[in-house]
Amino acid sequence: MWRPAVLIGRSLTDLFTAAVCTFFVAVTGLLVGWRPEANALSTIGGFAIFLLFSYAVSWGCACLGIVSKGPESAQGLGLVVLFPLAVVSNALVPTARMPEILRTIADWNPVSAVTAASRHLFANPNPSAAIHAWPMEHPVVASVLWSIGLLAVFVPLGTSLYRRRTTE
Repeated sequence: MWRPAVLIGRSLTDLFTAAVCTFFVAVTGLLVGWRPEANALSTIGGFAIFLLFSYAVSWGCACLGIVSKGPESAQGLGLVVLFPLAVVSNALVPTARMPEILRTIADWNPVSAVTAASRHLFANPNPSAAIHAWPMEHPVVASVLWSIGLLAVFVPLGTSLYRRRTTE
């Protein structure tokens, strides 16, 4: 069996799970009044940006899972990494009133870029569009670059770690 098949299968399963969750969040949003103001192609692009980033993050989580001693420690490590990324971003609150150091971190945070890109592609209000930081001025490009960068690091790393872990 091709060794990376296990990791690729797992990451595709994570992508499918993210797509199902996205579907339920979108339907719930539609039920409570959210409407993307963009055309269908741009709206699909907004979801695609999110799913690409989710796929890239799943490879990083796979690496954490491989190096951890068990499921509990893998979950704890993942929470330690992902929780600050979500909290110090524009996903939950606008960054304009954050203290300067937090605002700078949030404006360059990949989660902020993905959030701003999706809002932009949905043609929904995007408070980050007025921020003069490169990722907020070009959120779609920044999101794709973050995703490709994460994949470029974590796919080979995950494959190497998995190969080392399964040959011991």
